[in-house]
Amino acid sequence: MNESVALDMGSPVAPLSGDYSFLILYIVLIYLLTFILNWIIGHFLQQFSEMFSKDRITIQMLIPLVKIAFYCIATWFAITAILAPSYTEMVAFFGLFGAALGFGLKDLLANIIGGIVIIFEKPYQIGDKVAFGAYYGEVTDIGLRTTRMVTPSDDVVTIPNYQIFSGTVSSGNFGSTAMMVVTDLFIDTDSDYSLAQTLVRETIASSPYVIISDDFPYTVLIHSFPFYNRIRAKAYVTDHRYEFEYQSDLHQRAWDAMRNENIRSPPYPGVLMEKQQDSNQYLITEKLEGR
Repeated sequence: MNESVALDMGSPVAPLSGDYSFLILYIVLIYLLTFILNWIIGHFLQQFSEMFSKDRITIQMLIPLVKIAFYCIATWFAITAILAPSYTEMVAFFGLFGAALGFGLKDLLANIIGGIVIIFEKPYQIGDKVAFGAYYGEVTDIGLRTTRMVTPSDDVVTIPNYQIFSGTVSSGNFGSTAMMVVTDLFIDTDSDYSLAQTLVRETIASSPYVIISDDFPYTVLIHSFPFYNRIRAKAYVTDHRYEFEYQSDLHQRAWDAMRNENIRSPPYPGVLMEKQQDSNQYLITEKLEGR
């Protein structure tokens, strides 16, 4: 009798174990295949986009869409493999599943929803130069949970997607390869700022990194401060990736031209203080002599 009981209790264990093992392996293979396909297609689209400078950002924005589509399909196959549900059961399941996500996985769900919002509303896109909080750099990937950007110092910053709902994002090019770059140069108050403005204009016009047209104008502005004059150059680079190369080229060639015309940079703070003291002493002397 004991042997029969043992057989009755042990007989269902092996089939159940075998079924679950196969099911787990099936689901793992589905998501592994999805991950590999996403990587291959994402890599292909990334390389393919580099062949078209004007449409590079548009092509790169297909990458997160492909990721979402593939993971949704994989999740559908996993659910049907586990439950094989009817239509009514599917509705009930998704209702319970949504409630569970709302309570237990709210942060993950908020990131996924944030990723979907980013893809469709496009506050920024892959390839954009954006300022997000304290960080500035080029967006390299928009995933289901996070957005990655590379800073000018080559640091990779990972930002949770849900922050799009509460944070402020500034996009320098907003889906375009061309981008306005603002560069400030400072000269001494004794220097000829009109001549300096002309020299900076000529430097911009001859720059290999700048695009100039009716749609992409450039301008050079002068602003006077107590101890220096600021020259602000605003121009569009042909590709936002040339931002820092353009600024370096502008600084080097503009200063070479200005030094040839005896236009100098502002003095050091210590010199400014001495100038201010001399000026104050001069005013005091004038007042004393006036008495």
